[in-house]
Amino acid sequence: MSDLESFRQEIRTWLEANCPAEMREPVRDEGDVCWGGRNFQFKNAAQKAWLEACVAKGYTVPDWPRAYGGAGMSPAEAKVWREECARIGARPPLSSFGIWMLGPALLKFGTEEQKVHYLGEIARGEIRWCQGYSEPGSGSDLVSLQTFGEDQGDHWVVNGQKIWTSYADKADWIFCLVRTDKANKYQGISFLLFDMTTPGVTTKPIKLISGNSPFCETFFDNVVVPKTQIVGDLNRGWDVAKYLLGHEREMISGAGGGDRLNAIGAIVARNGLEDPILRAELAMFDVDALAYGCMGEKFLDEAKVGKAHPAQPNMMKYAGTELNKRRHELLMSAGGATALEWDSERTSGGTPARSWLRTKANSIEGGTSEVMLNVIAKRILDLPGA
Repeated sequence: MSDLESFRQEIRTWLEANCPAEMREPVRDEGDVCWGGRNFQFKNAAQKAWLEACVAKGYTVPDWPRAYGGAGMSPAEAKVWREECARIGARPPLSSFGIWMLGPALLKFGTEEQKVHYLGEIARGEIRWCQGYSEPGSGSDLVSLQTFGEDQGDHWVVNGQKIWTSYADKADWIFCLVRTDKANKYQGISFLLFDMTTPGVTTKPIKLISGNSPFCETFFDNVVVPKTQIVGDLNRGWDVAKYLLGHEREMISGAGGGDRLNAIGAIVARNGLEDPILRAELAMFDVDALAYGCMGEKFLDEAKVGKAHPAQPNMMKYAGTELNKRRHELLMSAGGATALEWDSERTSGGTPARSWLRTKANSIEGGTSEVMLNVIAKRILDLPGA
């Protein structure tokens, strides 16, 4: 038995012993997601036990170094971990912008003190993070941001506004792009971390068409941020931001795992779907979803050997979000009139319709599909700019 096969058996045995049956059920709604943080309320004892078991082994961030709360798995071992979790339908023990976005940026740009402090908190689910990138009037043109940090010696005083800050009203800390030099568009931005309870920080949820409010407006009024809480070099936050955006786009595309892009034709067909046109559309979706999965595997393999093209996350983001929108449109079509029910028990409070409406934002958040196509055209297809 090879080392990797032995490792798979070890993971399989551990999962059977530690993943509660309730955590092997599909995620039905937001309440089933464990976000962690200071004020998080576990839905049940099984959700808490599953998180604690994974934290103890470093399995919330399996490929991070052990010194920072991870399990120190190699890329091949981490892939085995994901495959074995998927095999039994295990829910992620912890969902976190800290894991998906900030953590990789800290591993590359953070000081040793920042890595030890913040990565450990992220791995244990102790702090919930939000992202302060977009601003009113800036859209996808992040470098035009106006939130300004005035140098006051050992700290900055930050004033400005962010928008579309996901779950800012529930977050403990924010990773935030702040202009610290007004004279230089690209090299006048710094990447700051600060506590959302700092005086001067306020949030206002934005109600969406789905009826939910995952996004917020966030306001900074004379917020004091110590200079020890900068990541990377002063005025070079754009370098950190671009690196983090690659991970954000992989997360939004679904490349990090999960089942939202998996085949749905067989599942829907089992419910007696007879419409031949819809059956054909489902089959086409399944083929495209499988192709997307193959593309993700190829890109991951190239990343392991250092041959990944820097614009590949843009390809994954564009293809993944367009697929997810198609998936929910097909599920709505297959569900018929029942899927349109908004508050009924048989749709668990309108989950199909609310989820379908939520996907409308997929091709906007984290960089629009138009921006992704522009990057793909210039950096992969080498087409000239306008």
